[in-house]
Amino acid sequence: QVQLVESGGGSVQAGASLRLSCAASGRTFSMHAMGWFRQAPGKEREFVTAISRSGVNTRYLDSVKGRFTISRDNAKNTVYLEMSSLEPEDTAVYYCAAEWLSTPWGLPPPTPDLWDYWGQGTQVTVSS
Repeated sequence: QVQLVESGGGSVQAGASLRLSCAASGRTFSMHAMGWFRQAPGKEREFVTAISRSGVNTRYLDSVKGRFTISRDNAKNTVYLEMSSLEPEDTAVYYCAAEWLSTPWGLPPPTPDLWDYWGQGTQVTVSS
């Protein structure tokens, strides 16, 4: 069982930066690939980015490539999402997710239903 708690959301102007953090409980953090999803009002939850257990491999939604960076610190049981050049279209509730994987370099599919553990979410609002 993994419990996830996000922090770092807020309201910013377009062009600003934010860093989200997701702290995981338990001793199996390093056995889970980690990801960030987001859900805007009236829209389905969408994949944003994921990182492998080892941190070597990552995947990004095309619209955030070059602006968002995912990283993890297995010693601190924490995954981060650095967001820069934020746009109003980035406004959403951001969710941290975890999925157990047997390989340290694999990435789960970018489909919300295939991820096992979720945080409660943190709101990010970007105004123009």
